[in-house]
Formats: sequence, C-alpha cells, structure tokens
Amino acid sequence: MKAILLTVFFLLELAAITVFGFWGYQINAALAVKIILAVGAPLVTIILWGMFLSPKASVPIFSYPVRTALKLFVFIVASAALWVVGQFTLAIIFLLLSLIVIASVFLLNLHEVNNVN
Repeated sequence: MKAILLTVFFLLELAAITVFGFWGYQINAALAVKIILAVGAPLVTIILWGMFLSPKASVPIFSYPVRTALKLFVFIVASAALWVVGQFTLAIIFLLLSLIVIASVFLLNLHEVNNVN
C-alpha cells in the first residue's frame, strides 16, 4: 500500500511539472513567450520542489505539515492551470486525485525517508 501511494504521489509530481509546461505553451502570447513559459515554469517548479519540498530537500526549512500544505498548493495551481487552458475534466480529475493521495500519505504518515549510509 505504501509503495503504491508513494508511486502515485511521485507520478502526480511529474504530472504537475508537465501541466506547467503545457500551460506555458497554451497561453495566448507570442511564440517566444510560450516557449519561455513552457520551459521556465516546469524548471522553476523542479528547482523549488527539490530545494524545499522533496523528501530529501536540500533546504528542509519547513515542518512536515507545512511541506504537505505547500505540495497541495502546487497541485491546486496545476489543476488551475489545466482549467485555464480549457482542460476542465482533467483539472477536476487531477485535483481530486491530488487531494486523495496527499490526504492518504499525510494521514498514514508515509512521509519518512529512510537514509541508508
């Protein structure tokens, strides 16, 4: 059960990164702006997630509940990005799946990272 939930959580992270790139390219702007946002939005998300939100964050300045809330915020923004570009069904599915998986991981306390030295 733990492995399945954590795998789905990771896939949601990858999906959110993909959504930000999709959003960047779908907005109504010049081609150069679309390309910059399609590359930049996922890149910024990856960097910030790795620094602050990943299980082995390089700057773990937040407690687990705060990190969980911030992860939920990223998924909500990804859902909103899908909504903005007209992918209403995908936005709702992504949001509901995110809520279920994050709540499950949080309530079952599956956040701990085993450091193997």
